[in-house]
Amino acid sequence: MTYEAEVQFKFDATYTYDYNHRFASHLGDDDFLPEEHYLITAPAADLNCKQYFKLFEKFLLCVGMDPVSIRSAAMSLVFNDWVSEDEQRKLCNEYDLTMNEDLDKKCQEWKERDEEWERLKKGPMGTVEEFEDSANGVA
Repeated sequence: MTYEAEVQFKFDATYTYDYNHRFASHLGDDDFLPEEHYLITAPAADLNCKQYFKLFEKFLLCVGMDPVSIRSAAMSLVFNDWVSEDEQRKLCNEYDLTMNEDLDKKCQEWKERDEEWERLKKGPMGTVEEFEDSANGVA
C-alpha cells in the first residue's frame, strides 16, 4: 500500500486599487507590495514534530513575523501554566536550561565549586605558582 501526504501553508494578500490616485502616492511606501501569494508545501508522510515546527517557522517568516516573536511563541508552548513542572524540567535538562526558581541553588553550587578550586590550587605546599617554581628549581 502506498501512502502519500502533503502539508501546505498558504498566504494570499491582495490590494484593492484606487484608480483616482497613483499607487505609491497614497500608500506612502514604495516598498509595499500590492499583492502577495505564498504557498509552502512539504511531503508530510514522514515529517516529525520538529520538522513541522521548522516548516511553520518558514511560513511565519514569509508572512512577516519577527524571529524573536516566533521563538517566544514556541517557548510559550512549554513554559506556561498548563504544562506540568515535571515536563518543563525534562526539557530544561534536555536543552541545558535553568529555571528561575533554581538559580539560587545553582549560584550556590558555583560558589562552592570556586571555593574548592581555590583551596585545591593553594594545597599543602602553598600557591600553585610557588609549587611550579619549586618544581622547576626556581628559588
